[in-house]
Amino acid sequence: MSASEGLGIGEIAARTGLAVSAIRYYEEEGLIAPWRNAGGRRRFQRADIRRLSFVMIAQQFGFTLPQIRVELDRLPRHRAPTKADWARISRTFRNDLNTRISRLERLRDTLDGCIGCGCLSLEACALYNPADRAGQRGTGPRYLLGDRPEN
Repeated sequence: MSASEGLGIGEIAARTGLAVSAIRYYEEEGLIAPWRNAGGRRRFQRADIRRLSFVMIAQQFGFTLPQIRVELDRLPRHRAPTKADWARISRTFRNDLNTRISRLERLRDTLDGCIGCGCLSLEACALYNPADRAGQRGTGPRYLLGDRPEN
């Protein structure tokens, strides 16, 4: 098969491990853009294997399809992405992942202290929140998200 003929959806599914229905869904979401041959069948570029693999990995890291689409839209459609293209996306995602990692480490460390302290007393607990002072800073578990009672 020549590059101009592209790959069929079954070939893409076999190579990526995705169901054909998932590939069609990603097409509907604008993450890949196959073309149709004279017989009306979808044809894919080999680069779509990498795009779909990127989608799968990015989703495992917790990125949403809209976030993924923004990054894929920055890639060229007329050629396979280069190492530099992927590095640019990697920098963007790395910053987000580092923020998440820091937040998770803070949460882990705080939970270790809460679960392990054994005080079982709201008066002695560092998360004690009289008159819902933390609620003035926003929604959610403010102290577990990094706010400090003294702030």
